[in-house]
Amino acid sequence: MHLVRSALAARLALAALALTLVAPASLAQQPAGPRVDLTVVKPESVGFSSDRLENLHKLMQQTVDKKQIAGIVTILARHGKVVDYRAYGVSDLASGKPLQKDAIFRDFSMTKPITGVAMMILFEQGKWLPSDPISKFIPEFAHLKVYKGVGADGKMILVDPDHPPTMRELMSHTAGFTYGFFGDTPVDRLYRDAHLFESKDLQEFIGKLAKLPLLYQPGQGWTYSVSMDIEGYIVEKLSGQSLPDFDRDHIYTPLGMRDAGFFVPADKSGRFVTLYQSQPGPNGELVADPTGGGLSHHNYSQPPGMPSGGGGMVSTAEDYYRFATMMLNGGQLGGARILAPSTVKLMTSNHVPAELLTGKFGIGYQTMRPGFGYGYNCAVVFDPPVANLPDGKGTFFWDGAAGTWFWVDPANDIVFIGMIQRMLGPASPNLEYESRATVYGALVDPAK
Repeated sequence: MHLVRSALAARLALAALALTLVAPASLAQQPAGPRVDLTVVKPESVGFSSDRLENLHKLMQQTVDKKQIAGIVTILARHGKVVDYRAYGVSDLASGKPLQKDAIFRDFSMTKPITGVAMMILFEQGKWLPSDPISKFIPEFAHLKVYKGVGADGKMILVDPDHPPTMRELMSHTAGFTYGFFGDTPVDRLYRDAHLFESKDLQEFIGKLAKLPLLYQPGQGWTYSVSMDIEGYIVEKLSGQSLPDFDRDHIYTPLGMRDAGFFVPADKSGRFVTLYQSQPGPNGELVADPTGGGLSHHNYSQPPGMPSGGGGMVSTAEDYYRFATMMLNGGQLGGARILAPSTVKLMTSNHVPAELLTGKFGIGYQTMRPGFGYGYNCAVVFDPPVANLPDGKGTFFWDGAAGTWFWVDPANDIVFIGMIQRMLGPASPNLEYESRATVYGALVDPAK
């Protein structure tokens, strides 16, 4: 009998080994990471009013009912406890498939704060300083010129920079780079003609960019730009890894961001939300937009040749909640430490000079103004009353071209994640700031 049991145990062990060997790679490569409790607690336990939070629910539901947005996933947490976690609407209007909480979204520019953390990891390793010239890491940028208008002959006037653009300026959008999408200056037109985001890899992207002039003297303006894509190249150069691999090893896996990445594997494609934009005209009906409004140059079914540190990521709401909570906790989540508290503070402090915070510069809903600036790869509210916002002092945040948004409020210990998939435009609902009004309107006992 003993021999029978031993033989059976051996067969079971071999069977288990065989199952392990043939298990899908996607499962084997994605450990759970730190435990994060997503159980929704009673709002009153952390100072919120259940009744007043209905304003948040009504706001989200009405945008879905009016077909302004196909679907929304939101997460609200305070003191590390989830107060509200809901999915509204559908993931695809044609099929009517209900939106699930584990839906995968295009983050677009919400990639930027994560690229910022990748950079700050390398900062902690002593590989760069804010005062370093960018050309220290990208020699191709050693001879960048600066645009200074157009001469009588119709040709661009180019001059030398007053000083080499620095890493601090790169990470705060003040180095002089632009995007090409959002402006129509002669420099923006050169960016468009260069087809930067159709480059086969980041090295080709850098080679094209090195031939283009800066839009203004470094430190003399604030322009939303390709800076974070440049950072992605620097991450690759300083680490010896591709940007997706570095993010996976140093951010996604330690934090348990199981669905975060730069493409959607075939076994997850059913969870990938349809992207929409509104048609021109008074009604502005939503239409599917597989091109990403011209901002996306791959179909997400395969790893990109040129991973975009400024806008290439995908994730679930939970993935981004894990990341944002790590930032709120001073660089750690459930024992997994990504950054030191001092590094998080450096990243999330304003680095835009006061003389640029005049309301002249901005992008989308964000206007650089007194009390409202930009840190390293994220916006910062450093004086809420002056900025005319209800946030706590030191709130940092960003959003994406498809309407995703998040904010972290260290003063009130709040994290909020909002995920939608509608390309931003003049008729887009301003859920980012409307949701803030409803959330802070529901925080009736902030001392709790």
